[in-house]
Amino acid sequence: MGTIKLSREALKNNLDIITHQVGGKDKIAVVLKDNAYGHGAVLIAQAARDYGITHAVVRLEREALEISEFFEDILILSDFPTVVNPKFHYVVNSLCYLKKFLKGTKVELKMDTGMHRNGVRIDELKKAFDAIAAQGLECVGVMSHLKSADTLSSEWFWQRYAFDTLKKDALKFGQKYQWNLRFHLSNSAGIFRSSECSDDMVRVGIALYGCLQMDISLPNPQLQSVLSLWGDKISTRTLRAGERVGYNGLYEASYDEVVSTYDLGYANGLDRLASNHYVTPNGVALLGRISMDCATFASDEHELLIFDNANEYAKAVGTIGYEILACLDKDLKREWVD
Repeated sequence: MGTIKLSREALKNNLDIITHQVGGKDKIAVVLKDNAYGHGAVLIAQAARDYGITHAVVRLEREALEISEFFEDILILSDFPTVVNPKFHYVVNSLCYLKKFLKGTKVELKMDTGMHRNGVRIDELKKAFDAIAAQGLECVGVMSHLKSADTLSSEWFWQRYAFDTLKKDALKFGQKYQWNLRFHLSNSAGIFRSSECSDDMVRVGIALYGCLQMDISLPNPQLQSVLSLWGDKISTRTLRAGERVGYNGLYEASYDEVVSTYDLGYANGLDRLASNHYVTPNGVALLGRISMDCATFASDEHELLIFDNANEYAKAVGTIGYEILACLDKDLKREWVD
């Protein structure tokens, strides 16, 4: 099976840029959900801890348990507690599910500032705080999520304004229950929309991994891709002129050429839509249709670089780097290379 290679230098470069932008590493929460966007949650957690990061974000409780030893607190975006762990903070996305939270659980209230996906309406803030207290929970934070910080529009400004405006009431309502609240809105794109960071914490995902994409008119920091995907050769043959390779013979050789099959397919996250029209960073063409467990390239290299930036591979299939990274097979070998 293929290999995912990770660069410590690239990760450090990205963390240095983010730390400078937000005013300190103590504000950074690394987003490690979905196996750290395909990078390997434990590997990235260890490296982030070594850098001095103390906050993390995941989607599920089992993900938090996997990395709990590395951080002071972990925000769990979309799950309910099976145990009360003082390190774990669970997001309240809707008041109708408050009864699913165990008494004594630390929670953070999500506010709907305009994305209209999850969260409580701003005019329900007091109701939410009272309901959280009545359930015997401790609210330790208030958060929201930006809908389009990576595009040039007015939406970032009015969401930022809405969130900053509700802070005053949140602090007043929280004081009633002696809750010490932290506030956070910014995602990867959001932290580069202003030279000042007014949040207590920022949730950094795609920028951490070096695949942030912003509109050309917006700041585009010099981040570096942390992950590259490599395939190992299974077999090599000379494809003669007129012969076809792979399912349905999608590629036909116009001359005699050496081709090799590598041990990555769509079961490993090599999106099938790239079949017969992708070219690697080193100029090697993908030939024919991607199979479940393998793909053929115009190469005889023992080890072949498939991509070193998920955004570039994503262009070949009409999607975004997030999807390519998140779909990488968890069983692929992952290793640091520097």
